[in-house]
Order: sequence, then C-alpha cells, then structure tokens
Amino acid sequence: MNEFTVSLKWDEEAQVWYCESNDIPGLILESGSLDVLVERTRHAASELLELMGQDPANASLSFKAERRATVFA
Repeated sequence: MNEFTVSLKWDEEAQVWYCESNDIPGLILESGSLDVLVERTRHAASELLELMGQDPANASLSFKAERRATVFA
C-alpha cells in the first residue's frame, strides 16, 4: 500500500484550514472545518491519484495537522 502525506494547516488571517501535499501534485483545498477538509481531501486525493496513474484503492493518506495560536495572559 502506498502512503501519501497531507499537511493540514490553519490560516489565522483567513480563518480557514487548508491542505497541501508534496506527494500529490495539485492537492490544494481549504475549509472552515477540519473534519470537512479531511473528507474533501479524501475525495480529491482519490481523483488526483487516478490522474497520476495510481490505484486509489491501494493508497492511504497520512494527515498531519498544525495550528499555531498566540498565548494570552
């Protein structure tokens, strides 16, 4: 099984989560909800993997989420 890494990051200014992947060219999405973004990413990744000649049924996604926040006193 092929594993592809997807980075999920929070954009504080835009107030949205976005994803990108060095493993899957063209995979760039955003959403106000992390859960919704994960689901959208799964569907888009499947289509992009097919275009790359990969079998989506033989692939898994590894999600890495990052959100930075300022600490208030």
